[in-house]
Amino acid sequence: MPHRVAVLALDGLLPFELGIPARIFGRSLDPAPGNKGGKLYEVVTCSIRPPGPVRTDSDYAILVEHGPEALATADTVVIPASYELGPVFEEGRLTEELAAALALVRPGTRMVSICTGSYVLAAAGYLDGRPATTHWSSADHFQRLFPQVRVDPDVLFIDDGDVLTSAGVAAGIDLCLHLVRRDHGSAVANEIARRTVVPPHRDGGQAQYIHRPVPEPQFATTTAARAWALGRLDRPILLRDMARQESMSVRTFTRRFREEVGASPGQWLTQQRVERARHLLESSDLSIDQVARDAGFGTATSLRQHLQAALGVPPTVYRRTFRRASADTP
Repeated sequence: MPHRVAVLALDGLLPFELGIPARIFGRSLDPAPGNKGGKLYEVVTCSIRPPGPVRTDSDYAILVEHGPEALATADTVVIPASYELGPVFEEGRLTEELAAALALVRPGTRMVSICTGSYVLAAAGYLDGRPATTHWSSADHFQRLFPQVRVDPDVLFIDDGDVLTSAGVAAGIDLCLHLVRRDHGSAVANEIARRTVVPPHRDGGQAQYIHRPVPEPQFATTTAARAWALGRLDRPILLRDMARQESMSVRTFTRRFREEVGASPGQWLTQQRVERARHLLESSDLSIDQVARDAGFGTATSLRQHLQAALGVPPTVYRRTFRRASADTP
């Protein structure tokens, strides 16, 4: 059966964030020959009340056809942001109605929040002693209200195993794509990203807020240099060579690159090489040495170091874990 995702719609919800799980999980299709095109996830939207309208932060309500009982059948629960959290936001406590709904969640269910949905997870005790994030503008208030949570306001999302939290709006897309990648590999996640026309991967540790995210119109961009680098990840790439693609000095190129991407050229290259290595480990039978060369790490030792730093596991364990998960997926 497909993995069941229940999205909890609370009064004051943001329609954009409510739609993210359905758009990402709902369009994830099985690439396996025997079940090609089959849905990998079933997404249902539910309320803490019986089926009926739920207010949004806009000038319309949303008709939700499932009550809280849907939470009892979920493998993953997603809680998007709401602007009407009341005592959850003001005092750090659940309402009786919300507490009763969350009590239906089965032990071991994966819990996910988007933006200030993290307040609900924290008030319910899911984040006690754990690392978590939320929208950068609410981070200080969140930390004061929930001192037992280890808040990191500078990242897009945090994966703490069975509990995951993300920053605002677009970071929810990043987190959902990360979960698809974690569950089914980079090929499935990349296809969803392509269909959704979003970047296939933004590392969770990337900064939430870039002071100058968009270059001034008269400035050149670093797009061509990035495309050039992606086409030759298996070869040495020097910073001066990337700068030369844009006819910039190294200093100017580095500044512009960070403004546009939110990371240094070196950090970005490492991220892209890790993604290439993950794809090769998942989809090919190449040796670890060959994967290291094709991804641009040069040696198996270097690949192990970078994969361990990025994912917490060495290449052989990553390949074995992914292939076991793929074999177990009906």
